This record gives sequence, structure tokens and C-alpha cells, in this order.
Amino acid sequence: MENNTIIYGKNAVIEALEAGNRTFNKILISNSGHVDSKISKIKELAAAQGIVFQFVSIQKLNQLEPEGRHQGVIAQISPVKYMDLEDFIQINSGKSASVVVLDGVEDSHNVGAIIRSCVCAGIDGIILPSRRGALINSTVEKTSAGAVNHIAIIKVNSLVNAIQKLKESDYWVIAADHHAKDNYYDIDYTNMNIALILGAEHEGISKSLIKQSDFVIKIPMLTNFNSLNVSNAAAIILFERCRQILGSKK
Repeated sequence: MENNTIIYGKNAVIEALEAGNRTFNKILISNSGHVDSKISKIKELAAAQGIVFQFVSIQKLNQLEPEGRHQGVIAQISPVKYMDLEDFIQINSGKSASVVVLDGVEDSHNVGAIIRSCVCAGIDGIILPSRRGALINSTVEKTSAGAVNHIAIIKVNSLVNAIQKLKESDYWVIAADHHAKDNYYDIDYTNMNIALILGAEHEGISKSLIKQSDFVIKIPMLTNFNSLNVSNAAAIILFERCRQILGSKK
């Protein structure tokens, strides 16, 4: 069986995997169920296609399919097709390209709002991790007001490897972190390829990505209140870049 974000039931998931005409986010398998031949086939097909599968509690599956018809397996599907990172780099070579990288942003509403801001600010792509963070679902699509259809969405298994590939392709990596010394408006965003990394509100950007960054920036605030919502922070930084680009054309 299927709705607009999930496919559930062993046979339905196998059929979707074999058909090869759906874009999968990940497959969730009960960690308390018996691993039979169909579950083994699902794992085998997923591995062959590079689709992430993970074991979760039966309670998690019941939250996604409350009527309990999932048979211990649910596939989360995407309403958009993901682009390969190398294809993105090649398509955008020869111009000042831009991409936003989300590290651990798990709220679908935030992801949708960020994508909407990215499209309005002329960003070329957005990179999402396949395991740690929200992927494209109907909530993201709705919150983005359809912007997911106007930007390259790239899903990667390793953000560290993705950043390394971008650096090798002459992208300057900028990490937004509230512990930084430099302010976001002190960076010259014009005439260069940029990869802007944004992290979740509580955990922030992983240390491994901070180490790979060429610049670490912050948004200065007048109080010591908690850091800004990540979608608000994204908009502030992206439209500073937009302001600089428009100003340079006068």
C-alpha cells in the first residue's frame, strides 16, 4: 500500500524496488520482527540500488502507519528526483555556482523554508545527508511552496566526502556557527563558488565539517538568547549574498 510519502508492506516495497521508478529516501525495517526471505530481499535490493535502510522500533513504524498494516517495513519516498553531486558540479562549472549544505536539520518545515529561500536567492542546489536529517517529503514540498521543483536537490551518504569534492572543484566552504569570530556580512560572496553549511539548532555543524571550512561565520545578536531558527539564519545569510551580487552589478 502507498500514500504520498510512504510505501508499506513487504510485497509493495519489493515491487517498488524492482520497478525502479520511484525515488526512495530510506527504508525502515522493524528491529523486533523476524527477518524472513522478503525482508532479506528488500535489504538486498536496497543495497544494490544504494538506498539506505535502517532498523527502527515497531513504535516508529506505527507512528507512520497507525493502522499497523506495514508488516514491519516502510519505505519513505521522495516527491522529487535527487541529482548526483558530480552531475551538479559538472552542470554548474564555468560560472559562480552556489550550494547550501544541511548538516543534521531534521525538521521538515525548516528544510522546506530553507529551500524556498534558496530558490528566491538564486542558489543552484541543496545537499542533504541520507542518514542524518530530513529528506524531501510532502511536508518539505508543501512548506517550500513548490520550490523543490526549481532547484537541484542532492542526497549524499557522506557530507565530509561531498565537501571534499566541492573543495576539489574550487568551491569555497562557509560554515555558519554562532561561536565564530567573523560576521556573515564580512565575507565577499561575489565571483566565487560557495558551499554554505548550516547545522541544526542544538547540535550545530559537526566538527569534521567545521575543520574543512574556509570561513566560519556568525550572525551577531544583541542578546544572549538561543541561536536563530536555522531557516531564519539561512535567509539572513543568503540575502546578504544576494545584496552583494546585486550591488556589484550597479
